Amino acid sequence: MFHQRLTGALAGLALVLTTAGAACAADAALTAAIASPDRTPASVARDAARHPAESLAFWGLKPKQTVVELAPGGGYWTEILAPYAKATGGRYVAAVADVDNPETSEAARKGRAAFEARFADPAKYGQVTFVNFGGKSGPLGPPGSADLVITARNIHNWMWTPGMLDKVMADAYAVLKPGGVLAVEEHRADPKPQVPEARNGYVAVASVKAAAGKAGFKFAASSEVNANPKDTKDYAGGVWTLPPTRNSPKDDPNFDRAKYDAIGESDRMTLRFVKPG
Repeated sequence: MFHQRLTGALAGLALVLTTAGAACAADAALTAAIASPDRTPASVARDAARHPAESLAFWGLKPKQTVVELAPGGGYWTEILAPYAKATGGRYVAAVADVDNPETSEAARKGRAAFEARFADPAKYGQVTFVNFGGKSGPLGPPGSADLVITARNIHNWMWTPGMLDKVMADAYAVLKPGGVLAVEEHRADPKPQVPEARNGYVAVASVKAAAGKAGFKFAASSEVNANPKDTKDYAGGVWTLPPTRNSPKDDPNFDRAKYDAIGESDRMTLRFVKPG
């Protein structure tokens, strides 16, 4: 009996150590991706405002996951997620301009081509997958094939086109596995009211929850990791007055750029939704 108990205890300890070792390895892979010399200096400079390690941990990033990023823009998250996927046996999918849509602008097409070229080195980024994304695009991937869908600072853009936000949420829901996560980072209007169509770039938390819920998602949790209490959200040029865009009124010779740089990047909601299953 004692021998059986000891054997069971040792097996349990081995399982704990194996699990802990896997977690440490995952953390090490993420730390390495964030610290990679292949990241651009401009991206690294934003880490203090964007909190990549904390945000990704909150969203539940894990080894071997298939991660779909919607409209990755300048590639801030791509620089981290693609090497992480390569190191951990996962897959990174970038949902970019829909080149099959004849209405897609030439600038958008060139932007996608440049983005693909930038992340084309498999030794650094693994086999990055690129999928069409837009108002008339098809699925983001096979149904139930993704573990995590990320959208960072995009939702306000989709509110300007009727039906676009609903389509995005439905597409994200379809590609996720049951139990999969929709990860959201977005400029937060609260406690101020959201302006019509979020034209100043700030979105109410309730609007995001409503859109995700309409698609079938269940709200799981929120984090204040990307909160910025210095953001007063009352700028004539909207959120783009703040870094990193740093727009300034052309007709205001007394515009105080230093004032807005001191505020830093926007106050952002960081949310996690789950596809039931």
